[in-house]
Amino acid sequence: MIPQIRLGLLVVALVVAQVALFPHLRVDGVAPDLGLVTAVAVAYREGPNAGAVVGFSGGLLLDLFLRTPLGLSALSWAITGYVIGVLQGGMLRTSRWAAPLLGGLGGLLGGAVFVLIGGILGSEELVSSNSIRVVVIAAVYDAVLAPLVFLLVGWALHEPRTASRIRGGRWGA
Repeated sequence: MIPQIRLGLLVVALVVAQVALFPHLRVDGVAPDLGLVTAVAVAYREGPNAGAVVGFSGGLLLDLFLRTPLGLSALSWAITGYVIGVLQGGMLRTSRWAAPLLGGLGGLLGGAVFVLIGGILGSEELVSSNSIRVVVIAAVYDAVLAPLVFLLVGWALHEPRTASRIRGGRWGA
């Protein structure tokens, strides 16, 4: 199977899991953003363009299930995927802490962008002191699940991590 098809199926599966399973596995009322972590993992492996495409696709799929403005998750996840993809170029690759660190950072950035843009678009319920708590808890949850999501993305792309890094990423080149 073509890696992009496997990746697309993985994005769909993780967003469905986020919507169907993780509402029952909330931590202090907060669920993780599996699609966002997927975009971060792709950005880490393949660069900013791939991270933005996966972030936009997964976010748009999630937006179909939310009551927030359509496209808000897509935009915030695309921005996050792109930024993480740009930052990954200067990272040390051998650290076993890269996945949780990037998962948490991506969760913080994606949540902050979501709240900020949502507030600009007039969703006052997003701009509250509770939003900070939700973003931080979700980012920690994302960091905990990031190693598993990074592993699944590696399987979906089905190529050695070193080959992707040496070429600079198939999608971002």
